[in-house]
This record gives sequence, C-alpha cells and structure tokens, in this order.
Amino acid sequence: MRKFLPAALLAIAMGVGSLHAEEVIVKVRPPRDVVETRVAAPGPGYVWIGGYHQWNGNAYVWAPGRWERPPHAHAVWVRHRWVHRHGGYVLVEGHWR
Repeated sequence: MRKFLPAALLAIAMGVGSLHAEEVIVKVRPPRDVVETRVAAPGPGYVWIGGYHQWNGNAYVWAPGRWERPPHAHAVWVRHRWVHRHGGYVLVEGHWR
C-alpha cells in the first residue's frame, strides 16, 4: 500500500494537469455576438447561459445559449469572452463562480 499511494497521487496530479486545454490564438477578430431570443426557463432556479462564438479551427461558429441550474446556491455565471492576447484572440471559457 505504501508503494501504491505515491504512484496513485502522481497519476492523479498528471491527470489534473491534462484537464486544461492549451490556449488557442486566433488571428481573426471574433464577430459581434448574435442577439438571441430566450425561450422560457424550464423551471425555477435556472440561469441563462448566453451563447458565444467558438473557433472550429477554420472559422467562428455560434454556440447557442441555454438554461442551466447553478451548481450551488449563490453561484454566478461568468460568461465566455474573447480577449486580445499574444497578437490574436483567446477564448476565456465561461464558468460558475
């Protein structure tokens, strides 16, 4: 067991590091956001997650918005956004805070 635990912890640490995607720099400015029409929330407690432009390797494609339940009370959605960095644009993924 003593030999297994350090090896398991190392494997977990290496796996956690691989969860983060490599930054993709897009040289083309993202288009303006699409104005979306929200459908009614599927129930109480849902939060609207607005759509955003994704980069598919060749062009921007619109990922439509959706309703989602927060993971815990008082959670706030921080929207996806493109930031100018490294001579291009980088997507900062949306997340719950």
